Amino acid sequence: MHVVAARDITECKHSPETLQIREHTRRKQSQTLVQLARSKTFQQGNLHAAFQEITEAAARTLSVQRVGVWLYKDDHSALDCIDLYDVRTQEHTCGLSLLKAKYPDYFQALEAERSIAAHDAINDTRTQELSQSYLSVLGITSLLNAPIWLGGRLIGVVSHEHFGEVRQWTLEEENFAGSIADFVTLAIEASERNAAESALRQSEAQFRAIFECSSIGIGLIDMNTQIVDANPALCQMLGYNREELCGKLFTNYVSPQKGDLDLLRQMISGIGSDADQFVERHRIEMERLFLHKDGGLVWTHLSVSVIRDIHGNPEFFLTIIEDITERKQTELKLRASQAAAEAGSRAKSEFLATMSHELRTPLNAIMGLSQLLQQEMVGSLNDKQKEYINCIYSSGEHLLALINDILDLSKVEAGKEELLLLPLLVTDICNSVISTVSDIALEKGLQFTSTIAPEANICVADERRIKQMLLNLLTNAIKFTSKGEVSLEVKKVSDGITFTVADTGIGIDSHQFQFLFEPFKQLDSRLNRQYEGTGLGLALTRKLARLHGGDVTVESTLGAGSRFTLFLPDQPYLAEEESR
Repeated sequence: MHVVAARDITECKHSPETLQIREHTRRKQSQTLVQLARSKTFQQGNLHAAFQEITEAAARTLSVQRVGVWLYKDDHSALDCIDLYDVRTQEHTCGLSLLKAKYPDYFQALEAERSIAAHDAINDTRTQELSQSYLSVLGITSLLNAPIWLGGRLIGVVSHEHFGEVRQWTLEEENFAGSIADFVTLAIEASERNAAESALRQSEAQFRAIFECSSIGIGLIDMNTQIVDANPALCQMLGYNREELCGKLFTNYVSPQKGDLDLLRQMISGIGSDADQFVERHRIEMERLFLHKDGGLVWTHLSVSVIRDIHGNPEFFLTIIEDITERKQTELKLRASQAAAEAGSRAKSEFLATMSHELRTPLNAIMGLSQLLQQEMVGSLNDKQKEYINCIYSSGEHLLALINDILDLSKVEAGKEELLLLPLLVTDICNSVISTVSDIALEKGLQFTSTIAPEANICVADERRIKQMLLNLLTNAIKFTSKGEVSLEVKKVSDGITFTVADTGIGIDSHQFQFLFEPFKQLDSRLNRQYEGTGLGLALTRKLARLHGGDVTVESTLGAGSRFTLFLPDQPYLAEEESR
């Protein structure tokens, strides 16, 4: 019998970036609604200005090209466009009309449904009638229509028009569009009432609509930090009902940090000391922990604003509290994973460095003794003994080179490698490297060429390391080339110097490029299994190049050779020397 355990990790798989986008969208919508609620345009009863402010805010928040307010004629025979805002031209127009007799299905849908979220408006049965005469002509692909109700009557619609690719409207966007339609209703009501009565009722209705329906927690706090009111979302977030929260101190539930009180005092006085902490003069935003009723902690994004009375004196704090616990938990898990990976990498580098030192001591003894035997300083050797001693010495050399590569790689990965950067003559560097590898190329019957551009005369690098990088690239090219040629080409580019090593060897499959510069990786190809190596050379070369501020890149075709390019950037003080 087999037992299988499974655990749902879907929530853990949400990336912080995705969660932040969702949080940002909700926060943006909530802030737009709050800004509209606090707008003086509604209090003044200017219907034309209110419509313009609403359509602009809706277009900006939902990122659509056009938003229009359409109202029914008195006999409901048509919809007239009262205000249409176009983001591209930033202009408001009006005067269009849609006749009910011409578009019966669309009008029926408006009256029957809570809203019309037509993702593919051209083919949606509710909006298809508008295609030829309206949608296709203008390039509209998606429609989000929210009905406007006044006194229990349907009086119009707010239309959000999206151009380009088909857009999938979310439930949050539908709810936001409904809130926008409510503000149109409030604007119409404000224009029909007495200015004094309208200002009082409208202000309360606006705030109450947002307060009760918002998916983000909202609390009203007096100047003594006592909770005056809390919306359902905040109650649910903290696990209390409204009666349990009202009258209690807000500070009983939030974990304050040093300096919070000073920030609130500065906000009340309207004096900001730190521009990074203030979104605007009368609002601060921060991340704080809240205490849930069950004892748990809730991570939140807290936005605090000041509400002033008619005389301009601070009367309440308006707090908008968004639950970001999910994002914070994901961030903590990612940090823990990253810390564990870094600790493992450091431990690996330290182990390799230690082992390399431990191996180097006995190996030097083996090579030294074998060299003494080669020189017959302790007696003559026969041919077979000489063959064995030569084999021991060459194997020791190979092993020592491998250990040196491991030690170098460990030092670079551990961040302990320090470069001695000096201006170097490119010809001297290249000649030194070429003299080392040219004999090897000739023994294999390969043609070896080198070209150095005259303007590429000086580079700034660590002399030992640049020779090591070029030797790695050239010996690799020779090793994997059985016939043809190997070349070294040096050029001056706008921001540095390139050293390109090309060959006519076995080449590399492009699918293997991702493994090419990883340590201890050898490419799985039938063409190169016969070649020795640990895969350290290219990994070390790229790390050393990046330590110089440059890089190593590759171009290759399987069976047709490869081109490895080492780029070293110009250094500031070299440019200064050349300008003198």
